[in-house]
Amino acid sequence: MFDNTTIQTVKNRTGALVRLLRDREQLTQEQLAEQLGLSRLTIQNLEAGKNPTMDTLLKVLQYFDLLPGFDRYIESECNRNNSQSLY
Repeated sequence: MFDNTTIQTVKNRTGALVRLLRDREQLTQEQLAEQLGLSRLTIQNLEAGKNPTMDTLLKVLQYFDLLPGFDRYIESECNRNNSQSLY
């Protein structure tokens, strides 16, 4: 099976998700940045699909209460592949 998923595609979709979540909460980029202790430019870059740090992404997931589900997914993948390399 051939998969066309690229890192940039995932970054763009992640940015689109962050914008969607922010818009649902009726927050500006500035307001979300302030809530997370980040700059508006950091949120702007994340939404544009530009190289967010892991900490930035995790802060956003935590703010929108998505961190527990993300953690459960990672844990389940690790448990499912316990004897196999992830690479």
